[in-house]
Amino acid sequence: MKSKVKAPNFRIGRSLFQKYLAFGLMILLVSFIALGITMYYFVTSYWEAEKKNNLIDNATKVAQVIEASSDYSSVTRTLIVNDLDLFTVTIDTISESVDAEIFVVDTKGVCKYCSDGELNLRETKLIPSYVLALTTSGDFFEHGTLEGFYSEPYYTAGVPIVINDQGEKVLVAFCYVSTKSAFVSQFPMTFMRIFLTAAVLTLLIVLIFVFWMSYSMVKPLRQMSTAAKKFAVGDFSTRVTVTSNDEIGELATAFNEMADSLSASESMRRSFIANVSHELKTPMTTIAGFIDGMLDGTIPQERQGHYMKIVSGEVKRLSRLVTSMLSLSRIDNGELKISRKTFEMFSMIVTILSTFEQQIEEKHFEIRGLEDFKSVEVNADPDLMYQVIYNLIENAVKFTNEGGYILFILDETRYDLSVSIENSGAGIPPEDIRYIFDRFYKTDKSRSIDKKGMGLGLFIAKSIMRLHGGDIYVESVVNEYCRFTFRLPKKNMGNKESTTRNEKYIETTLSSETEE
Repeated sequence: MKSKVKAPNFRIGRSLFQKYLAFGLMILLVSFIALGITMYYFVTSYWEAEKKNNLIDNATKVAQVIEASSDYSSVTRTLIVNDLDLFTVTIDTISESVDAEIFVVDTKGVCKYCSDGELNLRETKLIPSYVLALTTSGDFFEHGTLEGFYSEPYYTAGVPIVINDQGEKVLVAFCYVSTKSAFVSQFPMTFMRIFLTAAVLTLLIVLIFVFWMSYSMVKPLRQMSTAAKKFAVGDFSTRVTVTSNDEIGELATAFNEMADSLSASESMRRSFIANVSHELKTPMTTIAGFIDGMLDGTIPQERQGHYMKIVSGEVKRLSRLVTSMLSLSRIDNGELKISRKTFEMFSMIVTILSTFEQQIEEKHFEIRGLEDFKSVEVNADPDLMYQVIYNLIENAVKFTNEGGYILFILDETRYDLSVSIENSGAGIPPEDIRYIFDRFYKTDKSRSIDKKGMGLGLFIAKSIMRLHGGDIYVESVVNEYCRFTFRLPKKNMGNKESTTRNEKYIETTLSSETEE
C-alpha cells in the first residue's frame, strides 16, 4: 500500500498570537500601575503642599489679628484681648471658612483659646515642647497626632505670636490651625477614582486594538505555516497575501518569492527527469537494437560497418550528455574552476569549424568573416573556451537555413575582446530570448530540428563566461538572423583574485535558475 506523505504539524501561529496579546496586556497593566502610583504620589504631594501653605497663611492671619487687637502686660507677662467678641467672631469665621480648628496656646503649651469650644478638654493637654521649639524658630507644619494631643492624625500648622513691647519684640503665644487628614485625602482619592475609571476605559480600547494588531501580525505567519505544510507534500501553489510594507510584508513577499523559486525548481526537476530519461532512452534503444540485430544475424555482415558507425555516434552522444551533466553538477556545486593559459583564438575557431566541415558542405553554408579575423591571443581556460565556441558553432550549423551563412566577427577594444557568431535562419522569437540561457530550455519544443540537444549548452556557456569575468549575449530577428556574442575582459585576465571573485559570483547568480 502506498503511504501518504504527512505534512509536519506547525503550532507557531496560535502560540505567537497568545504571546503578542499577553505581552501587550502586560505592558499596559504595568504602565497603568506605574502611571497611577506616580500620579498619586505627585498629586498627594502637591495637595499637601497646598494645604500646608493654606494652613500657615490662616494661622498667620489669626496671629496678626491677635497682635493687632491685644495688649501685653510686661509686669504680669499676660496677653489681654481688647475686644473678645470681635476676636471670637473673627477666629470662628476663619475656622469655618477653612474647615479647621484654631487654637491659641501660651509659651508653656497650655491652650488658652479653641475655636471648637472644647477649651477645657484642650487645657488638659499640653502642646509638646518640640512643637513649641520648632514654632518659635519659624513656621511649623506636621501630619500626625502631636504626640497624643489628637487621637487621630491631623495636618497642623503653627506660627508664633510676637508683641512689640516698647520697641522690643516679645514672644507671648502660639497660634495653631489643624484639619483632619481624612478630609485632606478626599481630593487625591477622588482624583484616583477618576483616573481608574479612565484607565479601565482606555484599557478596553487598547485591548481591542492590541487584539486586532496581534491578529493582523500573526495572520500572515499562519498563512505561511499552512503554505509550508503544503510545500512539505509537494504542493507549491499556495501564496501569502501581502497587506503591508513593513517587516511582515517583506517576509510575506520573500516567502512568495521562495515559493515561486521552489515551484520553478520542482518544475525544472520534473523537466530534468523527463529530458534525461528521453535523452538516455533514445540512444540506448538504438544501440541495443543494432547490437541485437548484429548478434542474431538480422543485420547482414556487409551492413554491420554502417550500423557500427551509427552506434558509435550514439555512444558519442551519450558521452556528450554525461559530460554536460557533469559540467552542470560542477557548476551547481561551485566546483567548476578555470585554469588560465595563453592561446590563439583564431586557431581554436578554425579547428572547431573544421569538425563541422561535412555538414557545412552538405547544406552549402557560406562562411564569412574569417578573412577579416586577425590573430589575437587571449588568457583564459582553453578547454572551457573550446566548449563555449563549440556549442555556439554547433548551434549555428544546426539552425542555419540551407544555403545560408555563418558570420564571425571580432571586436577588440582596450578593455575587452568580443567574438560574435551570427547565422541566418529562423532566428529566436522575442518571447524566448530571455529564457535562452536557462538550463533545459529549448526554443525548438517540437524537437524537429534540435533532436539531440538537452538545452544545457547555452546555460553552461554562460556559466563559463561569467567564471572568466565576461558574459554572453544574444540578438535575433525572426526569419533573418541570430547572433551570439561572448565577451572576455582583458583587465586582470591572469589575476587569481579576480578569478575567485568571479567563481563566487557565478555560484550565487546561477542558483536562481533563470537568467534575465
